[in-house]
Amino acid sequence: MLVIDIKKQLGDLNLDVQLTLPSSGICAIFGRSGAGKSSLANIISGLSSPDSGRITLNNSVLFDSEKKVSIPPEQRHIGYVFQDARLFPHYKVEGNLLYGCNGKRTCLFDDVVKLLDIESLLQRYPHSLSGGEKQRVAIGRAILSEPALLIMDEPLASLDLPRKHEVMPYLERLAKEIQTPIIYVTHSLDEILRLADHMVLLNQGKVSLSGDITDVWGSPLMRPWLNASEHSALLEGFITELHSDHPMTLVTLNNSQQGIWVKTPCKCTEEGQKIRLRIRANDVSLIKQQPEQSSIRNILPVIIDSLTEDKENDVVAVKLNLSGHILWANITRWAQEELVLEVGQHWFAQIKGVSVTQSDLCSK
Repeated sequence: MLVIDIKKQLGDLNLDVQLTLPSSGICAIFGRSGAGKSSLANIISGLSSPDSGRITLNNSVLFDSEKKVSIPPEQRHIGYVFQDARLFPHYKVEGNLLYGCNGKRTCLFDDVVKLLDIESLLQRYPHSLSGGEKQRVAIGRAILSEPALLIMDEPLASLDLPRKHEVMPYLERLAKEIQTPIIYVTHSLDEILRLADHMVLLNQGKVSLSGDITDVWGSPLMRPWLNASEHSALLEGFITELHSDHPMTLVTLNNSQQGIWVKTPCKCTEEGQKIRLRIRANDVSLIKQQPEQSSIRNILPVIIDSLTEDKENDVVAVKLNLSGHILWANITRWAQEELVLEVGQHWFAQIKGVSVTQSDLCSK
């Protein structure tokens, strides 16, 4: 577990952060440019020091201003992957990787090479690699140092779109197969949706939100950070049925008996596999009675939790309770007035589209 309670003045920005982060999975640090994301990552790693406060990792004190403790970066057992790969140009890929594990080619070395699919690159020099290949090698080197924590500071930011698409599957595989907790700094919501388990929203140097990705994403405080077309809910569950005649998969939501049909994401789908769904608020409508016949496959009972009017866009954001899970629907003020919607009412949500954002499917 990583516990942070620090303050640091950075020009006009007052970085004032109190956080407790889990000791497993990927925690995404999200915020606009200048919010203090990279500065926080540098403070955790020891590359810079806060003005005051305390940082502990798995009960080991990394920094304590009162006790005048400040562990040097090289002794914190924290791996760091930067925006640029920062490989040693005079070493081949194999040499760069061995640097991460003190020159010893261990079983972990072979596992990491296989995990990141870089065996064919071992005898090449960094100058001959693409941007995506360099980042995969940099990630491998960081993992091979066997850190207690891995920090990745916008590892895809310097890559063009094709290279981002190249690296992303390896990051997804990494999240599933290594036990090292990862702090992932990014301003990309798409990367967060695909990778993160936990999310921190940093705004002007302070924490606005922190928690499980589905809770943070479903919070009303998250809505101002999204375009109207991006307003959505994240739901997690597991595959319970494969349709015998059509390429459709039934996902039963966690801690619920409620199921949602989605287009089968790949050919290797198996029952019991975990899956994360994204349902956009613009794809959800409300109906008072369940229709007898409809082309819409998912029509589910919900309860209205809240109604928030957005006068600028002539939209009412309806927060719905779907068997304990948050669902959002964007409707017009006209519809809200005509239907006389009120908190506590029972309705049916018609879900016109569901996308898969993350799953444990098809890992190589």
